[in-house]
Formats: sequence, structure tokens, C-alpha cells
Amino acid sequence: MMPQTVTPPSSDPSVRELANAIRALAMDAVEKANSGHPGMPMGMADVATALFANHLNFDPAHPDWPNRDRFILSAGHGSMLQYALLYLTGYEDITLDEIKNFRQLGARTAGHPEFGHAAGIETTTGPLGQGLANAVGMALAERMLAARFGDIVNHYTYVIAGDGCLMEGISQEAISLAGHLKLNKLIVLWDDNKISIDGPTSLATSEDQLKRFEASGWNIQSVDGMDYDAVNRAIANAKKSALPAMIACRTTIGFGAPTKAGTAGSHGSPLGKSEIEGARKNLGWEYAPFELPAPILSSWRDIGKRGAKTYAEWTKKYNAASEKHAEFERLMRHELPGIWVETLNAFKKKLAETQPNEATRKSSENVLEALVPVIPELLGGSADLTGSNNTKTKAMQPVTAANYGGRYIYYGVREHAMGAVMNGLALHGGFIPYGGTFMVFTDYCRPAIRLSALMKQRVIYVMTHDSIGLGEDGPTHQPVEHLASLRAIPDLYVFRPADAMETAECWALAIAMDNAPSILSLTRQNLPSLRKAYTEDNFCARGGYVISEAAGAKVTLIATGSEVSLAVDAQKLLAEKNIPARVVSMPCWELFDTQPEAYRKSVLGTCLKVAIEAAGGFGWERYIGQDGIFIGMNGFGASAPAKDLYKHFGITAEHVVEAVQKRLKA
Repeated sequence: MMPQTVTPPSSDPSVRELANAIRALAMDAVEKANSGHPGMPMGMADVATALFANHLNFDPAHPDWPNRDRFILSAGHGSMLQYALLYLTGYEDITLDEIKNFRQLGARTAGHPEFGHAAGIETTTGPLGQGLANAVGMALAERMLAARFGDIVNHYTYVIAGDGCLMEGISQEAISLAGHLKLNKLIVLWDDNKISIDGPTSLATSEDQLKRFEASGWNIQSVDGMDYDAVNRAIANAKKSALPAMIACRTTIGFGAPTKAGTAGSHGSPLGKSEIEGARKNLGWEYAPFELPAPILSSWRDIGKRGAKTYAEWTKKYNAASEKHAEFERLMRHELPGIWVETLNAFKKKLAETQPNEATRKSSENVLEALVPVIPELLGGSADLTGSNNTKTKAMQPVTAANYGGRYIYYGVREHAMGAVMNGLALHGGFIPYGGTFMVFTDYCRPAIRLSALMKQRVIYVMTHDSIGLGEDGPTHQPVEHLASLRAIPDLYVFRPADAMETAECWALAIAMDNAPSILSLTRQNLPSLRKAYTEDNFCARGGYVISEAAGAKVTLIATGSEVSLAVDAQKLLAEKNIPARVVSMPCWELFDTQPEAYRKSVLGTCLKVAIEAAGGFGWERYIGQDGIFIGMNGFGASAPAKDLYKHFGITAEHVVEAVQKRLKA
């Protein structure tokens, strides 16, 4: 490739110099770390400069200002673009030393932007397409809060997305939902550089992205991404649109690099010393690594200070709406309304009186009927399984383009996007999102679930049809390995309640847990009530507890969900054979593992341990030991009525008794 010579635009050479500061910091940081992606920041520097200098409402002095515009770098591999912008505009968390420590242990400047590491980073990105879908959630949160609180909530959500983001399937789900809901304050800036790691994008894709967005209900534009003024005009036009907007910014990856610009060579590895020297020459950047001329840094800091006026104007408007302060601020603090505990306890008392025999998915619906009216931030939804997941209460109205004041989202058959959109809703603030699908389709939500846990967001996944107990739909729909795989995700709480009372308690724990996501694994089949007495104590809060004791126990039966009642039946049969057994319900491994050792030992006991769960046995050895017995699945399910399946796979009280007798006689 011919060496590239860059001439600053004569109309305003300082604009290119501002962008070149981003380029220099990006290539220097990646070179020092000997790791990273310099090409995207170098290509998108002019676009980012136009956005931050003229459009993005932000204030580094008040980084958590509720009405700030959100900026999401969905193409998170180009993280140095965001880190450079945060440093240049004056965010305290990102210093020049942090830039120099790019990708090093303990640095705020991680390999990809990570939420919580530094102010100004709105979400963790890296898995391509997730950030774009998060942005849909943030833009939706803005519209919904505006419907409730008026124009004290009135901001844009901007996304920089790359070719990889748009290739990932989640992008279609996300843009389709955004177009359907007419989220007109969402603006996507596509880094249209036509390069991926393997080489030109033409190796793998040939669709017309603009037409794809247009077909999904978006306003579309195409500009020269290296032309600051053209980008500036395009963003201004997008802000006037009644639809979400996508601007295709044609850029040159690695802009300025003499041989690697426009090639995959600048995508995912350092440029190298000689290439950087050539880039400095081409860009007219005559400064040492990490050196920024005072006038350029001062101009960037002035851009950062520009938001102080906007923040002050918003504060004045906000103070004039003082009657809304208490509720809005409660939501922004993630503080639950005081009445919710009283309501929950009244509901539990009713359960003790009525002793319902019902599926836990139905129990979950009943909990929501009680709590949704008193927790207005609870925001429901389902991926086209509302009637099966039981996630919509009678009072909930759907969220539509004509009514952002609703509290229920019909996500359609879009499980991938549903999880990521819920992350965006939670990150924005103001909502506790929950969404449902079948347990087996946690596979489709898994990247978002993992990011919920990584970012410690209160997102609640309502996963019904949780075992072979769903019956006739067969092995494609019967989860087997899913509980184990979800329990393997750090900082994720997996709840599998045994009856209506446990379902209420697990919901209470998920709602109260402000720094972690939860899975509610719920049955299709009816279950008997096991907890007969009312108490304000939340037994499920300890993760596991003795639900039915036996003096002189020779066996501890440990079960979750639908198998707890099976364990109680086995306890009765064992008692007839003079084998006393105690039953432990363990609705949440993660909570049980945090309990004091003495408590855990008192619950598990020292006798023979039997685990019963209609799922794979992976992980149960930590509780039953190498000498314990596991009653459950060791393969996929089958199509048949639930009762026939339990008998076929040996998950019955009779089989438990047989296995215990055999072991005790050995």
C-alpha cells in the first residue's frame, strides 16, 4: 500500500489536531502494552471528535448526572478510543499514567471498557453486538422515564459500532426492537472501515447494512467518516429524526499509518516502532510518545468543561420540578420503596393459609401480582412466551412506541437481545428489569447473563419449564446441563424454589440484591406446598436449610425445586423401612456457600448424602462427597408426559429408597 500523507483541513486545522491526539494516544498505549487494537481508534478519531465536541452532553465533574447523554463503545476492542476521550476531556479516573498502563494488571484502562472501572464507561463491552443491544435498553429507559417524569429526563444514547457488531446476530434482534419502538433518541455511528481480523469484510459478508437498518425502521445516512464537518452535520440531522438513526461513517482503519492503514494489519496488534514513526510523520504529529501539546490538551479540556453549563441548566429545571424529586431520586439510588417488605410478608401469610398446589411459574406470577403495584420500577417482559412464563400481571400495560409509560415489554423471539437490553435498562438506572423465556434458552441469553454478572447488575431472568418435568416438548426443550452451567458463572445467583413459599422468598432475594443478577428456575408442573407455617424469616436467604428433620438420621436427602417434594415422599418411604432421613431444600447454591462452615455442616450432616435433581449431576459432589448418591439425569431427556419421564429416568421416591438401601447394606 502506498504511504499515506495527511493534510489538515485548511478550514480548521485544529480539528484534525484534536483527532490526532486520540490517534497518538491510541498507538502509543498499544505499543507500550504490546497488545491491543490501534486501528479503530485511529480511524474513528474524527467521528469521535465531532461527537464529543459538538453533540454529546456530559460533564466530567458530574459523571453520574442522570440526564447525561450515554456513550457506548460497542466495538470495545477499540477501547483506547474511549480511554483517550476520557483522559482528554478531563475525567479524573483516567490519568495519563492510566493511559500508559493500558492493559496492565489493576489498571482502569483494561483491554476492553469495563463498567465500574472508571466514570464515563457506561457498560462493559467487548463481546461484539452486546453494547449495541445495551444501548437499545438505555434509549428505552430514557423514553420510559421521560414518560413518567417529563423533560427532566431528555437525553440521547450514542453508539460506536463496528463491522463485527453488525455481523453478530444479536444486532438484528436489537435494531429490530429499537425500530419497532421508534427509539428516536438512539444514534448509531457505524465504523464502516470494511476490515475485520481475517481481512476485508468482503471475505464474509456482502449485505447492504444501510438497507438492513432502513428495513428495521431506522433513519439512515452515509458520510465520509474522515470529514469532521460532514459527520457533524449528519449527527445534527439524526437528532431531528422521529426514528432511531444510523450513520454509516466510511473510515480508514489505522488512518495515518504508512503501510498498515486500511488493512487488517492495524486491527488487532501494535503497529510497530517504524510504522508509528511513519504515522507521526504522515499526521504531522511531531511529539514524543504520550506527549500532548498544551494548546491541544487545553482545547480538549474546554470541550469537557462545556458540559458544566448544560448540567447547570438541567439542575435549574430539575429543581423547578421539586414535587418529583423524592421518587426520581429513590429510583436513581436503587432504593426500594419501604412498603414492599410489608406487602411480601402479607403475601407469604396468605400462602401459609391457602397452601396452593401449583407450578412455581404460577407462584411467580402471583408474587408479581402482589409486588408490581408497590415496586413501580419492576419492569417485566418475555421473549414471546408471556403466557408460558407467567411474567405479565393484570395491571401491566405494554410498552409501545405510542405508550412508553407501560411496564411490560414484548421482546418477541429475541432472547439474545432481551438479556442485553435488560442490562442496558439496569445500567441506565430507574428500573429493575426481569424477562422470561424457557430455561433451555438460557443458552441464547448466556452472553448477556454473563455480562450481567460481570457488571453486577440487578437483572432478573425468569426461566420456566426448568426440567424434564415440562414433558412432551422433549429433549430439545428439556434443560439438563443448564443449571450446572449457570451455577458456574461467578456472581450469578441461581434460584430453584420448591413451592409457592420458596418462590416468594426467592423473588424477594432477587429484588433486594442490588449488585448481582438472578436466575429464577421455575416449573411447568404443579408442586405441593411444603412450607406450612408463616414466618417473616426468609429461609431461602441461607441458600439451603432443613425442611423436614428426622431424629437419628442415617441419610440426608438434598434436593432443589420440584424434587424437594419427591425427597419428602422418599423420606416417608424410608421411615417405613426404619431408615430415618432428613430433607434439605437447597434453592440457591451460591447463598449456601457463603454461610458459615458450622451452619453448612449442620444442614448437610455427617451421614450418607443423596442429591436429587432432575438435571445433570455436575457439581453436586461438593455437597454429597465422593461416597454420596446422585439421583438425576445422565443424558438428554425424551418426549413423554412428565410422570412417565420421571419414572423412565429413575427420578422417583422409590428409586431413592432402593439406592439408599443398597448403599447402606454395602
